[in-house]
Amino acid sequence: MQVLLVNGSPHQSGCTDAALQEVGAALREAGIRSDTFWIGNHPLTGCVGCGFCAKTGRCRYEDTVNIFLDAAEDYDGFVFGAPVHFASAAASMLGFLSRAFFTDHCAGLNRFAFKPGAALVSARRAGTTAALDELNKYLLYAQMPIVTSRYWNMVHGQTPEEVQKDLEGMQIMRVLGRNMAWMLRSIEAGRKAGIAIPEQEPRISTNFIR
Repeated sequence: MQVLLVNGSPHQSGCTDAALQEVGAALREAGIRSDTFWIGNHPLTGCVGCGFCAKTGRCRYEDTVNIFLDAAEDYDGFVFGAPVHFASAAASMLGFLSRAFFTDHCAGLNRFAFKPGAALVSARRAGTTAALDELNKYLLYAQMPIVTSRYWNMVHGQTPEEVQKDLEGMQIMRVLGRNMAWMLRSIEAGRKAGIAIPEQEPRISTNFIR
C-alpha cells in the first residue's frame, strides 16, 4: 500500500512540505510507503469548462495536473497539503484540484473514489479552518473516506524550522499518518473478507431554476 503526499505550495521544501513529511514519517513507521508530488511553482489555471477532458480523459492544459492523474491510479490514499494565502488555500492548489477532480469525474476515471484522503494546511497565523474546509470539499465530492486526526489538520510557522517548533501541529500530523495507515489496513482487510464497495447509482443532477 502506498500514499501520495501532494504538496500544493509554490515552495517545494517549505512549511507545507514540512507538515507532509511528518505525515509520511508516521506512515513509514506503520509500514506504509509514501511519495511526494509537488504541483510546481508555475501558474496553474483553474477549470475553464471546455469539455475536453470528457472526450480525452485528460485536461487540455498539459501541466502537472495530467502528470498527477497518470500517477494517481497507482496509489491507495492521498494527503493534500496547501499553504494559506489571504485566508484561503493557495489559488494554484485550488486550480490544480478543480481540474484534477473534474477531469476524473467527467472522464469516468474513478481514480479517487473509495480511497482514503486527507487535507492539511499551513499558515503563519490565521485562515486555516477556512482553507481546510475548501480542500475537504474535493474529497467529499469524490466519495473519498476522509481521514482525520485529533484536531484540525494544520501547522503554524513562517519557515519550516518554525513549523518544527509547533509541537502540537507536528503531533497532529503524526496522528494523521497513523490514522491513514489504520484506515488503509482496515479497507484492505474488508476487501479480503469479500466486502464490496457500495452499489453505485447513476448520477442525478437537479436544476433548481424552473
